[in-house]
Amino acid sequence: MRPDLRALHARLESDHWWFVARRYIVTRVLCEVLPPTRDLRVIDVGCGTGATVAGLAEHYSCLGVDPDPNAIRLARERFPDCDFIQGAVPEALDELAGRADGFLLMDVLEHIEDDRLFLRKLVSMAMPGALFLITVPALPELWSPHDVALGHHRRYTDDSLEELLGDAAIHSLMVSYFNARLYPVIHLWRRVKAFAASDGEESDLGHVPQPFNQILEKIFSGEARRLVRKLRGKDVRGYHKGVSLMAVAKKD
Repeated sequence: MRPDLRALHARLESDHWWFVARRYIVTRVLCEVLPPTRDLRVIDVGCGTGATVAGLAEHYSCLGVDPDPNAIRLARERFPDCDFIQGAVPEALDELAGRADGFLLMDVLEHIEDDRLFLRKLVSMAMPGALFLITVPALPELWSPHDVALGHHRRYTDDSLEELLGDAAIHSLMVSYFNARLYPVIHLWRRVKAFAASDGEESDLGHVPQPFNQILEKIFSGEARRLVRKLRGKDVRGYHKGVSLMAVAKKD
């Protein structure tokens, strides 16, 4: 990721509606499948500037790892009480991967050219029973200058994500679209931007004034309930279309 965008993420992720709501949803889902206790180890792969690790540290023993030295520098500056490692995954984890109870890959796989090989390697190092919570950008139809700016190689469908999990020999407990309530608005916005600046490299992220930021956060974070119900088998529908996808999977 470009240094300017990495710095932008660091400035925004504490308050911006998308980051805050995504952390809330991920925490709710993770706590559902991995009951919180500091005896459990969770590794945030591609942790960026560290806000997710900081948020989960009250529930688990957490470690963040990222290949970007600028991201890890910012993470350590902002969250000095949390643990971070700088290096390429999975090699940087070494034996730590085999002692983790859960792994987060939050909007990571789309940045990796060979996502299949990457996930297979990581899963092979994990212990049996390890859980994987994965989020990725969804639907090729939403491709826009935002994806170009962030260095994405692809956007996923539920079928392509399921296939990726199967190829890595982990079975899915849930695959669902999310950020679904705002999908129509974001879809329209992305189409307009793609038409107006088809060769541009501009991220959608930016400051959102109150009260709009709070309203968007509430709309997005409200999806946590349905995702947890789907995970419990009480809502088999989940969301059929959304800006993102979430998978919860387990290594046999």
